[in-house]
Amino acid sequence: MDGKPSIEVIHRIPNGPVHRGLSLHWPLDAILAGLEEGLRKAAEVAPEGIASIAVDGWSVDYVRLAPDGKPLREPFCYRDERTVPVKDAADAILPPRKLFERTGALPHRINTVYQLLADPKDRVDAHAPWVMLPEYILHWLGGRRVAEYSNASHTGLVDLKTGDWDRELFGLFDIPIEAAPPIVHAGTMLGPMKGPLAELGAFRETQLIAPASHDTASAIAGIPTSLSSTAYICSGTWSLVGTLTNASVTTDAAFDARYTNLGAASGDLCFHTLVNGMWLLKQCMDAWSAEGRPWDIEELIAQAAKSSFPGVINVDAEPLLLDSDMPERINHQLWRRRWATIPDIAGNEPVFARVIFESLAARYASALDDLGQMLGRKMERIHILGGASRNKLLTELTAQRTGLPVEIGETESSTIGNLAVQLAASQADGKALSPESVRQWARVLCQR
Repeated sequence: MDGKPSIEVIHRIPNGPVHRGLSLHWPLDAILAGLEEGLRKAAEVAPEGIASIAVDGWSVDYVRLAPDGKPLREPFCYRDERTVPVKDAADAILPPRKLFERTGALPHRINTVYQLLADPKDRVDAHAPWVMLPEYILHWLGGRRVAEYSNASHTGLVDLKTGDWDRELFGLFDIPIEAAPPIVHAGTMLGPMKGPLAELGAFRETQLIAPASHDTASAIAGIPTSLSSTAYICSGTWSLVGTLTNASVTTDAAFDARYTNLGAASGDLCFHTLVNGMWLLKQCMDAWSAEGRPWDIEELIAQAAKSSFPGVINVDAEPLLLDSDMPERINHQLWRRRWATIPDIAGNEPVFARVIFESLAARYASALDDLGQMLGRKMERIHILGGASRNKLLTELTAQRTGLPVEIGETESSTIGNLAVQLAASQADGKALSPESVRQWARVLCQR
């Protein structure tokens, strides 16, 4: 390797929510089995020893723990609709605008606070300790039960001023605060790996580290350049459109534009809006595949580039956030805007894809207009990262709709940011990480 760092994918596992009766859950046993298989493969290719492990993933979901530290039950998926009536009740206790002022987090119904409030109705012990999913994996590997700040900030229960749990808010919603894990900053050492895997030679001296546990925060940490005049679009299942800020923005304009303030890897805040993303396309492709009309993603994009389309839709419409029947849901949104609908038959799949891409690009443009107005400055370029950064058509449409140059970041940016935090933490001697130390390691890793 000539002393240069490199990243190699050792193992991937399929991952997605599953229906259990009328509820939507994460198949935790299958996820853990896949992780163990991957870690054993990593041990085989690195017999000299693995220095550290850090875990990032999606936010808001959590695992309840039994007294023996094992999962109390399979965790719910944030897309489950159990939070719909709960959020309405919570809004009556504290209006969403007030909650936004206190926490900086936009009150999405998927947020952890509403899931915690829904637990008693689902016969889940509200006093049982809980830990968010990425940090649960670290706990499973032998680490302490913690909530890393970038992930904790997604709960809707963190005091924006102190960076710690808002005890008054817990009391207001009657959520037991003793069940919440302590909050730590990115780069916190959680101790050595324990358990059966630690008996493997490669893991005997492995340290567990809390990175920026939210995958978006890790992805932003993986950008090697300053974002002072640059917007980011993390484009995957969801799209996050925004930039880094030094201070929170909780104005009426930010609330109305559905922007949120969430923890970054090293003290800044990710100020962005949540936009529906490639979830739309995946749900369509799953539906077509089930009907015997499977598509290769590259071919679908190529055909979409040649297709005309009836119009754009609101990708954030509530029905489009749910699973199943996505082509029908898209047609309903076209009908609502008085556009022609698309017959869901063989050969029209690229037309659906083109509507999705055009609609996403249009939404990105409106989100960036809002961002510039709120911050009082116009972004000069866009940095796109994540899986959808490989979608040339979407990238071109984004440049056209926004009028801004687009630079393509790393597909595995969250992996780079995770590793950059680990490397910076190894030199920080327990102190909080600086943005420059993380960015410096991101530059090294991106030049591999």
